[in-house]
Amino acid sequence: MPKNRVLTHQGRSMSYTSISSDKLLRLIGTASAPALVDVRLDEDFAADPRLIPGAARRSHREVQDWASQMSGKSVVVICQKGQKLSEGTAAWLRCANVAAEVLEGGHLGWTQAELPTVPAARIPERDRHGRTVWVTRSRPKIDRIACPWLIRRFVDPAAVFLFVAPSEVEAVAERFAAVPFDIENVFWSHRGELCTFDVMVKEFGLSTPALERLATMVRAADTARLELSPEAPGLLAASLGLSRMFDDDLEQLNAGLLLYDAFYRWCRDATKQTHNWPTSKVKP
Repeated sequence: MPKNRVLTHQGRSMSYTSISSDKLLRLIGTASAPALVDVRLDEDFAADPRLIPGAARRSHREVQDWASQMSGKSVVVICQKGQKLSEGTAAWLRCANVAAEVLEGGHLGWTQAELPTVPAARIPERDRHGRTVWVTRSRPKIDRIACPWLIRRFVDPAAVFLFVAPSEVEAVAERFAAVPFDIENVFWSHRGELCTFDVMVKEFGLSTPALERLATMVRAADTARLELSPEAPGLLAASLGLSRMFDDDLEQLNAGLLLYDAFYRWCRDATKQTHNWPTSKVKP
């Protein structure tokens, strides 16, 4: 649980139960990211219907009802300015033994810093359990693992993915209120030279340098244009290897999430790092 000590920073009272935008940005997209809860008033949300990547809307008035769903999680609460609504909601969550922090400056501070936001209109309607549901072809290789990774890490951490026979994707989408992706003639699919991962990065407002680099790798490996990215052959080899290791598509997805976690962290943090076997041989 975060400690509730208070200090002063640039004339503003701050708390150890708060988190800065910079720190949160480093956590988003990683497996250790906290759950993000947007409790802005409806009128504030209507004025700017975008979400911090991975955030879900909740009502501060109903926090006592949904607090139990956050048990065991770390949570960051987001309101318009990081003041009363988020402070009160986070306090209620801590009463329910949830490690809850407030985003300093709230949604307004995040957007003023020009950090990535996801248009709410692009996020599919959630099911009665609060999850988005997606469907695609079975036996995924590259795009159909990369897209779920992007959705889980930046759009909806609770997203559900259904892998079905290729001929049944559209029918399953209709009968089970799922969003089809990476098939022909649907919104979430290849467009020209772009693969579905490219499209999702763009449509979800996630065009950061790291994700653009990763998108190039995915496109190169997925469309047999390995010359686009020096790393693409490695991604292709790892992806095909995973597809041989797992008969169950969901088991393969879980393994693939770790693979893309690693490639994303390389794209974000380690592209300039090199490695060589150290030698103690004395040069002549």
